[in-house]
Amino acid sequence: MIEKYDFKKEYKNLYSSRQKPILIDVPPLNYIMIDGIGKPTGENYQNAMQILYALTYTIKMSKKGDKHIKGYYEYVIPPLEGLWYLDNGKLDFNVSKDKWLWTSMIAQPDFVNEYIFNWALDECKNKKPNLDFSKARFETFAEGLCVQSMHIGSYDDELRTIAKIEKYMDENKLTNVTSNIRKHHEIYLSDPRRTSPEKLRTILRFPVEKTSF
Repeated sequence: MIEKYDFKKEYKNLYSSRQKPILIDVPPLNYIMIDGIGKPTGENYQNAMQILYALTYTIKMSKKGDKHIKGYYEYVIPPLEGLWYLDNGKLDFNVSKDKWLWTSMIAQPDFVNEYIFNWALDECKNKKPNLDFSKARFETFAEGLCVQSMHIGSYDDELRTIAKIEKYMDENKLTNVTSNIRKHHEIYLSDPRRTSPEKLRTILRFPVEKTSF
């Protein structure tokens, strides 16, 4: 039996379970993305989840229909990811979550391109007319140099891990360049519907530059 392509195995450093900060260089990856505003428990975010997964599963399950995608191979659907920021700059955890801006996204295999995305878009519009698929887009995201660490625990307790990341940056002459351009990035390895808050596994990632003196 051929093993399914798994982003978590192919890009082990990007999905590292280490609870210590590490420096990584993130290569360009293809994503389906949706932008929005508001807390993750809000209607906008929940609708975005439905849209993202509808498109992602339509592409994955194309093998069972009439659509034959060139270069298709079996794969595991990658984890949900999110970019978080504010209009005037980097994310501030003291600001109400109702004002948080976000980009919710799921990575796609390299055989997915704009043409395949548009095909999936048309399929989903016909099957789920109640959802606004106009908000979805396909994009190659080049993140570059970053520091990340695994956070285990509640989303509301992320500052504990962020403090470790900031300490690592200081010790290694790295500058946090998080803004509304290069954003605070989270990768969700646990399903909050099935995992207790203290056991949630979330990768926290920050874009950085090497400090010059």
